[in-house]
Amino acid sequence: MNKVIITGRLTADPELRQTQSGTATCRFTVACDRRFANKQTGQRDADFISCLAFKNNAEFISRYFNKGKMIAIEGTLRTDS
Repeated sequence: MNKVIITGRLTADPELRQTQSGTATCRFTVACDRRFANKQTGQRDADFISCLAFKNNAEFISRYFNKGKMIAIEGTLRTDS
């Protein structure tokens, strides 16, 4: 089973593009705060997760979300080399 749920804030406005076949894609990055503070600095670190949405989800995200907005997404995790 490969399922992830990510909640965080967008680091920039989402980029909506079309593939050559006409499929909508949307790239965006989500900043997720870690649960615990850094022992040395006392500040909470963040992880920056690159995301890619397709078709209707891509159009919805690009229309209603922009930099700094909270977003919760559910999907599968894939790593590229």
